[in-house]
Amino acid sequence: MLKDLFQSPDYFSIDELLTEEHLLVRESVRQWVKKDVSPIIEDCCQQAKFPTQIISKLGELGCFGPTIPIAYGGGGMDHIAYGLMMQELERGDSGIRSTASVQGSLVMYPIFTFGSEAQKKKYLPKLATGEMMGCFGLTEPDHGSNPAGMLTNFKSAGDHVILNGAKMWISNAPFADIAVVWAKDDNGDIKGIIVERGMEGFTTPETKGKWSLRASATGELVFDHVKVPKENILPGVKGLKGPLSCLSSARYGIAWGVIGAAMDCYDTALRYSKERVQFDRPIGGFQLIQKKLAEMITEITKAQLLNWRLGVLKNEGKATPAQISMAKRNSCEIATQIARDARQILGGMGITGEFPVMRHMMNLESVITYEGTHEIHLLITGMDITGLDAFK
Repeated sequence: MLKDLFQSPDYFSIDELLTEEHLLVRESVRQWVKKDVSPIIEDCCQQAKFPTQIISKLGELGCFGPTIPIAYGGGGMDHIAYGLMMQELERGDSGIRSTASVQGSLVMYPIFTFGSEAQKKKYLPKLATGEMMGCFGLTEPDHGSNPAGMLTNFKSAGDHVILNGAKMWISNAPFADIAVVWAKDDNGDIKGIIVERGMEGFTTPETKGKWSLRASATGELVFDHVKVPKENILPGVKGLKGPLSCLSSARYGIAWGVIGAAMDCYDTALRYSKERVQFDRPIGGFQLIQKKLAEMITEITKAQLLNWRLGVLKNEGKATPAQISMAKRNSCEIATQIARDARQILGGMGITGEFPVMRHMMNLESVITYEGTHEIHLLITGMDITGLDAFK
């Protein structure tokens, strides 16, 4: 069993900007990842299996809905603490962070923000502990970057609605107990509705054959005349504002999370460059290797500072969706490049399961696409700075 030797880079002493609570939260999750995730994750990836045994511990650590108020079972923490949690989880594996992100940002967040008091009390405490797991249904087979074109719909039928349609690329779907689904009502308005496993006509076929996020459970949501009580409709929002606000919360977590993967790749490459000898000297002594390592730590440091500032703005209620998009795009872009450069430094060893780099590299190819593609986030920034809509 390989030992997790990770040491976190902090080139600009950014830890001095964090509170004692932030540092404690980060250390708790970091040590758990080293103890319970790192020893098993390579095998889970090779077998394309999500380690369901870690769900209860994620709940104990407060990784599910850490910013949700304590009254509803959440952690009552600030957004920097949440970001640091996601960073440490993704340092372990993007699939582990995805599970926590979906649960907190895409399931608990909309129920807390847009749900009725009865819905909050029924679902949030169990979601916080992991006793109940959820997923988020927005993307459809023919509607990814254009969610407004969704076909999934529900029709009124007395005290129930009849839900029809399908969603795909849904993290947690194969084992989720509930799904927060976005669908159009009789008037064509987009609304959120909570669908529970066991409702007749609701199935969640698993997506097989992935080369990325192999340690994450991905599936579809299929609704064939599913009868759902009207009390399961989220009453507090209609239109795309609902799902897009959830995505902003998730994108914020991704911006932090992928830097964890980048740090793991950098740390692995740095250590390897000092130990691997070629031409009678460690390869870390060669200029081209130092160039790669120096650029890695530079981009990680810039992203750390960007994320910290975004966290401060989010705590103050000032962070805009466009700012979150910029951070998500930047973090994903630099993390993907760092993983590729780290793989090159490791040479042939970089493709083996003896090191985490290739696993991170494959995972990041998904993360750079989901929750808004690289190109969509560029257009969000472009629209924000010019005031001109390039989407149509």
